[in-house]
Amino acid sequence: MTESETTAVRIVNARLVDNDRLVDVTVVNGVVTSVSPSDDHSSTGNVSNVGNGDAAIGPAAIDTVDADGRWIIPGLWDGHTHFTQWAATFGRLDLLAATSASEAMTMLRDYLDARRTSAEGLDPNTFVVGMRFRHSLWSDAEQPTLAAIDAVSGDQPVALSSADMHCGWVNSAAARRLGVHVGPNGLVGELEWFDAYCRLDDATGNEQLRMIGAAERDAAGKGVVGICDYEMADTISQWTARFAAGLDRLRVRAGIYPERIEQAVADGWRGGDEIPGSHGLAHATTLKLISDGSLNTRSAYCSQPYSNISPETRGVLSYSPEAIEHYMTVARDNGFDVACHAIGDAANAVVLDAFAHTGAHGAIEHAQQLQPSDVTRFAGLGLTASVQPQHAVDDRDVVSRYWAGMDAIPFPYRTLHNAGVLLRFGSDAPVAVLDPWVAMAAAVYRTDDDRDAYQPEQRLDLRTALASSTFGQGVAPHVGMPADLVLLDRNPLAMSSPAELRSMPVAATMCAARWTHFTL
Repeated sequence: MTESETTAVRIVNARLVDNDRLVDVTVVNGVVTSVSPSDDHSSTGNVSNVGNGDAAIGPAAIDTVDADGRWIIPGLWDGHTHFTQWAATFGRLDLLAATSASEAMTMLRDYLDARRTSAEGLDPNTFVVGMRFRHSLWSDAEQPTLAAIDAVSGDQPVALSSADMHCGWVNSAAARRLGVHVGPNGLVGELEWFDAYCRLDDATGNEQLRMIGAAERDAAGKGVVGICDYEMADTISQWTARFAAGLDRLRVRAGIYPERIEQAVADGWRGGDEIPGSHGLAHATTLKLISDGSLNTRSAYCSQPYSNISPETRGVLSYSPEAIEHYMTVARDNGFDVACHAIGDAANAVVLDAFAHTGAHGAIEHAQQLQPSDVTRFAGLGLTASVQPQHAVDDRDVVSRYWAGMDAIPFPYRTLHNAGVLLRFGSDAPVAVLDPWVAMAAAVYRTDDDRDAYQPEQRLDLRTALASSTFGQGVAPHVGMPADLVLLDRNPLAMSSPAELRSMPVAATMCAARWTHFTL
């Protein structure tokens, strides 16, 4: 069912998070048309007809829903995902808990044994793919080696992606199949890995569609109505196939990488064009550009040397400043906004220069390390800081190890907010879990264990964190906004601990006037 086919839907007795006031919200043809004080409702329609099938639930099944005092907010977005790879975590080996190379290999051995003895078995020619190992936190004696992964996997091709997706750990069989070079450590570097990882499986095959469907349902259950998908692939073709297969629970802003943008323009694509078959839910909107590496691989481009690294390094730029400006100009001239990855302070300075010189508009992705003067430039250029708050929590120990001597501000969320910079939250899934409540908890409390808050001066308040998660729609429904709404069993602005916020119960999610998750 598309937005143009919807009938009026009314949500009554819902509470606003700011003041607990009861309101009725009316939706007509996919747009909120009224937010008014609640009347006395004695009958509210046939709620029992709403269920949880595999398909999105059409609003024609019911014209009025009683929120029964639950809190209502605009739909949540994840502003930075690699959605195919996130969906793959619903069926791949997850190595995030490994604290050493040997522990990761034990997990791999157990996974291979389980796959080989399962009813489906394991085709010896099939790639086995693992996710999210964090070798930057392992001791020097427990780093990846080619010998270790070969000993566990044999001739079965195995490819493991680091937590930040900026390098891979592959065995000899996988290296031969992928045509990549590996040394004694078995690691594949950034740009070579980006290319290799895209070739590990068929992103539109039946198994991939199954995992995409599972990931969409999971997201809807957390109140998510939309994603920015920066998968390193032909996202237009991917999402065309997914909508054709009935996978339509999310709005999608699809990114196009530099290697594809000029061909896309030659093929007639302009920024904001609708993806075929999406019925208004998905659009090709963004040039996704990577300016430097990452903190965990010590390749983020910084103005000062990394600590505890020999030989000395300051990281690297992925493209020259001239190339960055060229691609931004292509985007500007063809209606695309820009989402430019920049982590180190020197990379952020280069990217800010490029935005200033080209007049392109959009966001800097990550902005993990900034000089105070560049915070001011950020605000002056009207750019969005698309940040992933869980990274600040996950990487606090890596910062202490490798950025200890630097004078730039790491993860400066409060500093950016105070300067008037618009914040947009995301996960960078699968680097972190696709869950806006986890991101909000990290931004507000800056810890997810029993340690004190990391950089407590950079904490955000609950209202700012929620507003940074709704893609510019604020914290309350309002007339004229898309019919993307969420009903909650608790008021997020009244949470008093990170655990409470991370476990926020979502009662219902409406995307484009359709119930995509409903438990009332």
